[in-house]
Amino acid sequence: MNPAFDTYIQSLASRDVTVIGAGISNSPLIRMLCSAGARVTVRDRNPALPREEWDILGVVLRLGEDYLDHVGGDVVFRTPGMRPDHPALELARAGGSRVTSEMEEFFALCPCPIFGVTGSDGKTTTTSLIADMLADGGRTVHMGGNIGTPLLTRAGEMSPLDACAVELSSFQLMDLTRSPHVAVITNLSPNHLDWHRDMDEYTAAKRRLLDFQSADDFAVLNGDNPATAALRGRGQTKYFGGHTLHDGVIDGLLPISDIRLPGWYNVENVMAAMTAVRGTVSDEAILETVRNFVGVEHRNQWVATVGGVHYYNNSIGSSPARTVATLHAHVGRVLLIAGGRDKKVPFDEMARLLPDHVKVLLLIGEAASQIEAAVRSVPCCPPIVRCEGLAEAVTQAHKLAAQGDTVLLSPACTAFDQYRNFEERGRHFVDLVGALHRPDGKD
Repeated sequence: MNPAFDTYIQSLASRDVTVIGAGISNSPLIRMLCSAGARVTVRDRNPALPREEWDILGVVLRLGEDYLDHVGGDVVFRTPGMRPDHPALELARAGGSRVTSEMEEFFALCPCPIFGVTGSDGKTTTTSLIADMLADGGRTVHMGGNIGTPLLTRAGEMSPLDACAVELSSFQLMDLTRSPHVAVITNLSPNHLDWHRDMDEYTAAKRRLLDFQSADDFAVLNGDNPATAALRGRGQTKYFGGHTLHDGVIDGLLPISDIRLPGWYNVENVMAAMTAVRGTVSDEAILETVRNFVGVEHRNQWVATVGGVHYYNNSIGSSPARTVATLHAHVGRVLLIAGGRDKKVPFDEMARLLPDHVKVLLLIGEAASQIEAAVRSVPCCPPIVRCEGLAEAVTQAHKLAAQGDTVLLSPACTAFDQYRNFEERGRHFVDLVGALHRPDGKD
């Protein structure tokens, strides 16, 4: 079905291939390399990595603190969380290794148009909307990338008539040397400054989505966001934003009232997806998708209403900018649960917003003191409750909330101080809220 992929697989036979990281997203890649006849070495920091499957497949494991000693081989697959300029990778290159990534290889082998989406906020929702619009328009769609589904291992089943909707993080983009046919940047604001050297590097990584486009490609950019409004693609550039809204109708097609997702930022996500696919699928397909789309898990997800109090899970809100955008989506009194591991991004803007939006601030995690200091510097700051963890925060919020209030988990921080990822944190919140339904007379 994809001759280029078949040739690629054949080229791997008897090659020495190193894969850095044996997580869920890399496991299909490792299996594919083994089935192709490559000699595979997997390197992972975790010394307790389950070995049984990899031993059966003949994989050589290098585990523990020294896992990056003497990295080499014909090909080295970088895990997205590892900087491309890591000394171990530089030494591998100097030794003759070709350092690549799962996404780099996929872009080279994908036979169909790629709709690539990046940005500080809204990536997953926009990518999901694009995928649904293309599917409702009759295309066979493959969705993946930073969303968590690897795409390289599925490239062999793709045809030129299909379409791919791919979410891309700045980590994946830093050394990517190809651009998608349609490149969408939802917005740019400070993020991941605990990983990137500075905002300039972060912005440059995001802008890389556009850098390798041709005159036949499209860039879709947020005209209301100063950082993206200043960008242009190498082909046709389309800007979405408030300028396309007239009498409550977007682009003369979609009434805002038809959008089931709360908040202006979700209106922008819909605008971005519409702009990306319009002309590829019918307007009817776009309208059908938007009218049926109710959101993505952990993204301002309604969980339950308990005793007249509304509980929302926005665990994806791992930066202050995301929390600010989510607060704007809620009308009324909000009890905000925030905190975790910070990304070296200031909390000042978020703090200034809290007096007008937040009834009580419940703080958890490593960054609780930093957030509290920022909030206490603001006049009329809301009451602050320090909690040992998410369970205590939900319990305290349940006690303090009154009918009509909203309890919102939007941490403005990553989850890595207490959880493996934001999904695990969000699921824990959902479970805790679910426990409030127990027949104890409080529901």
